[in-house]
Amino acid sequence: MNERIKNKLALLPDQPGCYLMKDKNGTIIYVGKAKILKNRVRSYFTGSHDTKTERLVSEIVDFEYIVTESNIEALILEINLIKKNDPKYNIMLKDDKTYPFIKITNEDYPRLLITRKVVKDKALYFGPYPDVGAANETKRLLDRLFPLRKCKTLPKEVCLYYHMGQCLAPCIFDIPSVRYKMMVNEIKRFLNGGHTEVQTVLEKKMNDAAENMEFEKAAEYRDQIQAIETVMTKQKMTNADLVDRDVFGYATDKGWMCVQVFFIRQGKLIERDVSMFPFYNEAQEDFLTYIGQFYQENEHFIPKEVLIPDDIDKTSVEALLATKVLQPQRGEKKKLVKLAGKNAHVALNEKFDLIERNEARTIGAVERLGNAMNIPEPIRIEAFDNSNIMGSDPVSAMVVFIDGRPAKKEYRKYKIKTVKGPDDYASMREVIYRRYSRVLKEGLPFPDLIVIDGGKGQVDAAKDVLDNQLGLDIPIAGLAKDDKHKTSELLFGTNLERIPLERNSQEFFLLQRIQDEVHRFAITFHRQLRSKNSFASKLDEIEGLGPKRKKLLLKEFKSLKNIQAASVEELKAIGLPMTVAQNVYNQVHEEKNV
Repeated sequence: MNERIKNKLALLPDQPGCYLMKDKNGTIIYVGKAKILKNRVRSYFTGSHDTKTERLVSEIVDFEYIVTESNIEALILEINLIKKNDPKYNIMLKDDKTYPFIKITNEDYPRLLITRKVVKDKALYFGPYPDVGAANETKRLLDRLFPLRKCKTLPKEVCLYYHMGQCLAPCIFDIPSVRYKMMVNEIKRFLNGGHTEVQTVLEKKMNDAAENMEFEKAAEYRDQIQAIETVMTKQKMTNADLVDRDVFGYATDKGWMCVQVFFIRQGKLIERDVSMFPFYNEAQEDFLTYIGQFYQENEHFIPKEVLIPDDIDKTSVEALLATKVLQPQRGEKKKLVKLAGKNAHVALNEKFDLIERNEARTIGAVERLGNAMNIPEPIRIEAFDNSNIMGSDPVSAMVVFIDGRPAKKEYRKYKIKTVKGPDDYASMREVIYRRYSRVLKEGLPFPDLIVIDGGKGQVDAAKDVLDNQLGLDIPIAGLAKDDKHKTSELLFGTNLERIPLERNSQEFFLLQRIQDEVHRFAITFHRQLRSKNSFASKLDEIEGLGPKRKKLLLKEFKSLKNIQAASVEELKAIGLPMTVAQNVYNQVHEEKNV
């Protein structure tokens, strides 16, 4: 296994999608699908395999993947990609597979069938469905709901389906044809979008059965609902209108843009184009430049429709392209644009995660950062950020990066103890003093650089503590943000001068990761503290619930939501007296209904 594959395996998402295995020439040799990309792709490179799989794995030099929103979409996409690329190892999937349809026959007493052939026989066909199992489940559900004829030839006596309530027995009874027409119309409405009404009825039946403790019946209704949701899922990877269209989505991060284009031909997604590049203007403006170059300089085929995100200037795109430009606001086309953007985000995340895992680049960024600041190489960097809402539950957090990588075991959280109200400067003074007085007392390693998420005020407060109270000489810098709350510049030195760093340099990316991480860590801690305090205050109001019993509740149920879901008997079962359990139940449900 080469180093590139090893790094990419570590970054695979736990989402459904398709993967494309490539050989040393960049040729796609195998296309597969997975419910969880991370698990499936990794399985090729671990454990033992049979001979044919070992041969495939031995030729894999690289791979890529496309994230989808469901396993069904991954199946459709897999078939389209195999037809497009004809990979040599997809022998079993090269046949022209057809999809199943649900058919209502054109007979006096119509039947409901599953078929893969559509012929001109005046029958009604619904589909195609990507999953024959889900199609069969839906047919079984329709058989229960609408008692059409089941037998191919009419028997001379009633069969089991009649006794099960799934057939009206036209073999014995004289059933008016209007009755069958009504059922056929209801089935048509169900399969053309009216299934939500049936789902609503089933959900009510499921809830009623559960309340009556008829759990087997409730489980059957639940399975029916899930079957409907599966089979009625509209496929974003295949469109029934057969229109040729290009679908654009993009994502930006740390000064880079990724644009993904889905090429849909004859209603099928056959290919995609991925471009990644640094951008220097507004993202939307550089996106427009990219579209112009994409079609004019690269001479790409211009389809009948081009779909673009709704934050792009449609008029400008229409001026560039002599075709129909759409910014879908809902429906399947909107989901396609969203999916293209989602894949662009995944690609960008992979890019920067690969950078983080490349030791030379990471260490090189640390070295270049030291050179830019004219200090020794800052191998250990400690960063601080404050978080509060109008002074409520003020906290601070510290993250540690060693050799340009987060050292999460050394992260620290701080509850502000001495500051009243929203005072970031005083909060920073307290945290810096608490951290580095402890470092001195316990002989902990000193950082090579301290980074403050803030401007001159916070940095000056931290420097005053280090210099005048603790007598420490540690380089300390501030990270300022622009009006869009993104890292804009590094401040350092006696007068906190701006240190010039290239926006697309590895050292700038490193500072962005540090600032994003310390902000995330502080915000997460603040939310946890607020939630815990809010939870505890609600419990304090309950009569008979003292500190020990409150601790017991917290230990057993973890959250207010879990307590709200518990019955009085379940509350009593953990050791609460009956009256206290009833008080808890009444209080949390009163809170829930407010």
